[in-house]
Amino acid sequence: MVSGFQLPPIGFGPGSQDPEGEVDYLALPSGMRTYAPHIPDVDGREDAAAPALHLLAALADACEATAADGRNREFDLSPLPPESRALLAETLGQGEVAMKIRGIPAIAAQESVFAGVWVLAGAGVEKIEVGAVPMLARARAHVPHRPAIGALARKMPGVVNAPSLLSELMSKSQAHHPGDAPHVVNLSLLPHTEEDLVWLDEALGEGAVTILSRGYGNCRLTALAQAHVWRVQFFNSMDTLILDTFEVTGMPEVALAATEDLEDSAGRIREVLEAIR
Repeated sequence: MVSGFQLPPIGFGPGSQDPEGEVDYLALPSGMRTYAPHIPDVDGREDAAAPALHLLAALADACEATAADGRNREFDLSPLPPESRALLAETLGQGEVAMKIRGIPAIAAQESVFAGVWVLAGAGVEKIEVGAVPMLARARAHVPHRPAIGALARKMPGVVNAPSLLSELMSKSQAHHPGDAPHVVNLSLLPHTEEDLVWLDEALGEGAVTILSRGYGNCRLTALAQAHVWRVQFFNSMDTLILDTFEVTGMPEVALAATEDLEDSAGRIREVLEAIR
């Protein structure tokens, strides 16, 4: 059955990774997206509109419920006819955050224009998930794509401050508990060499999740194989790195839809429904 959703998003799926399995990163965007309501034209599409509108109403209720209790809610799209899925995709659009989630199956997750409403696609998977972040992004984040080998990383001339940074990150990683405040190591403010970065990359490995966010400027987040450790990099409109950090946290705040976002999404979805009806 042909899906109406334009997923995986650009930069995901077949051809986006080289034969060795290395990530071919999506080109960073040049500007922040802002919410703009889109009211689809349903004239002559009444048969497709009914299931889509029913699901939109359920999504609004789910946003409200998830804002209240923090539990994610999922909606399987496979029972919907292609015309209804196309109308739903047109209404949801694409928001600020996109994710690659390695694993079986590999998943592409795209936030809709309604914060906290995510469209997930992969082999045998086509669903919408309402929540701060997709559950798989948390569950698979630090599953090793390249293992973290710590101080066993190969030393080379030019490695100066990396071992002390690694010691700090490992200590914070091992002591981290859910709900702890993030611990940030700002490489932009610390003296380091290129060899330091190469050594840290090998020492900390690479996890299974890559996130691109337009919410706070252009931001790339990479889960590392070391538990709770993320590489968080901000770029300007010229794609120049302006802030480079390691962050020890469950999930960087940049990628999360806040409770207020979910409440706002519930209201916005209902506004769209009213306009369509």
